[in-house]
Amino acid sequence: MGREIVGEEENGAETVAGRAHARIFQLMFVVCGEALYDLFGARNGGSADMAFDGRMGGSPFNVARGMARLGADVALFTGVSTDMLGENIAVTLRDEGVDTRYLLRSERQTTLSVVAVDDAGSPSYTFYGVGSSDCSIGVDDLPVLGSDVTGLHFGSYSIAVEPVATAMAALAKREEHRFISFDPNVRPTVEPNMDIWRSRVDAMRRLANVVKVSDEDLAALYPGETPENRLTQWAADGPALTVLTRGGGDVLALRGSDMIRVSPPAITVVDTVGAGDAFQASLLATICGHSNPCEWLRSAPANALHHAIGDATHAAAMVCRQRGADLPRTDDIRARAISS
Repeated sequence: MGREIVGEEENGAETVAGRAHARIFQLMFVVCGEALYDLFGARNGGSADMAFDGRMGGSPFNVARGMARLGADVALFTGVSTDMLGENIAVTLRDEGVDTRYLLRSERQTTLSVVAVDDAGSPSYTFYGVGSSDCSIGVDDLPVLGSDVTGLHFGSYSIAVEPVATAMAALAKREEHRFISFDPNVRPTVEPNMDIWRSRVDAMRRLANVVKVSDEDLAALYPGETPENRLTQWAADGPALTVLTRGGGDVLALRGSDMIRVSPPAITVVDTVGAGDAFQASLLATICGHSNPCEWLRSAPANALHHAIGDATHAAAMVCRQRGADLPRTDDIRARAISS
């Protein structure tokens, strides 16, 4: 396997803050996929009625917003409704500094995701998105990307639900000369057919420079197989960096002969909604802070990768301490570094 770099990033928040402050982002990164509303339900007192707490979400939406909060020049490519919820999504993206030039506005409704969180803080989702704005993108809707776009990120149900899945696959193939990031973020409640997911995931990951996957995703895709075994197979298949997240367990990453292991901080979990997206946003913000992300991934010292992954684990931990996918800003991370 080669050398292994192991450690707990005790000062991870401090390194994020320092590097985020020093980065100069001159190239744009485009995140591709859904934007929706998560509805967290709870009993309304002793009555049979339910009260819902609505939060903007969708993995790609979260990644784009998270990257912007860390200072990245980032855009989101998705369908956004002109309904009340869609207007709020569009306004929020602009307010957060996410470029909206690639949004496709339509009168189709906004996707809703009803979220139930168990005692361990793990979410389950019920989606209401048939015919919605983000699921209805077709190949004819694909944008012409500017020369300032250095890379793209794909993942979640936008790679599995038609017609948007075919459109996203075509976009990734068309743009494979750029830097490509991929996180499957499997959602069986949206598309229960694991054969579809496996086919789409296999096609996408072969185009990617960075693949990040959770142990939960691999358990759904390949039941009975150890995540580490699949990680090794994927790492040998082309990506410059392959990362496995395991909830509260160590994060494992493979780059050539380097195996990097990072222990996340011990925290009290409120829920894990958006934790993987915070990890992805932080990792991509670090990688895309370099003028040539592909070259940096290949040539960066292993310790630099270790720090980048450690930063990402701390960003994810910050999300887990609160309800919903409220991804950290650079100032939040600086404040944590000062107080720790």
